[in-house]
Amino acid sequence: MSASGQSSTNSAFFIPFPGKHSSMPFAGEDEDPHIVVVIPARFASTRFPGKPLCEIKGRPMIEWIARKASQSDYVDQVIIATDDVRIRDAMEGRGYEVRMTSGGARTGTDRMAEIASGIKGDIFINLQSDEILSDSRILDQVVEPLLKDPRVPIATIRRRFADPSEINNPNIVKVVCNQAKYALYFSRSVVPADRDQISPNRPDLFWDQHLGVYAYRRDVLLEFARLPTSPLEELEKLEQLRALDYGFSIFVARTEYESYRVDVPSDLDLLPGNDAAWT
Repeated sequence: MSASGQSSTNSAFFIPFPGKHSSMPFAGEDEDPHIVVVIPARFASTRFPGKPLCEIKGRPMIEWIARKASQSDYVDQVIIATDDVRIRDAMEGRGYEVRMTSGGARTGTDRMAEIASGIKGDIFINLQSDEILSDSRILDQVVEPLLKDPRVPIATIRRRFADPSEINNPNIVKVVCNQAKYALYFSRSVVPADRDQISPNRPDLFWDQHLGVYAYRRDVLLEFARLPTSPLEELEKLEQLRALDYGFSIFVARTEYESYRVDVPSDLDLLPGNDAAWT
């Protein structure tokens, strides 16, 4: 990355249209990378103040998220990152590792980078504090592309929309990928647009929902946080567009496991009621 903030094709992270990616594992000291999940948590949400601490089945929502993160086969450490003492006190009292960050972080990823700059770790997973995973294997799936291919700088995950009526919901982010499974664009709008309405008769044409989970190599994460907010990021309010705007590639894995996003209080009514989902 040049001093001007513009991407360069000399960057090890710049893969505009990669072909098949290598299945070779890391060698040497990278054979067993230290993997850290960071859960950025703000109390002052505009649409849902105090959201991380809202109670679900007797626990704060963020605790369900942290519990699921700790169940991943790959994760070595789980950290809650917050600038609010109410979240810190509540979660430290429940035995979780909490680190305070500055109040000026632009996004959850910037808050995560603040943590990464002060601790050891090779791969950092950003698990949003309102993304309730049904299965910890989602985290395994998002980190595996980085473990298998040293060229992959960032990975995230998608799931095919199960309910077509949700496609028009701007709170649910859509992702479009190329043939090599790298992201072309993320949007709150319906992308791609079905101009001629051919999708109802074409089962091979469908939309993918983006889940709020990212895996970064440490040096990529720190460089990302140094970049200015991009125009696309500002328009869509999606931090991953900063990465695309500046030339970072994002591999998008696929999952069949469900995830439940809580954006507004009414989303709590849509969470599963069966106890099997809350383990």
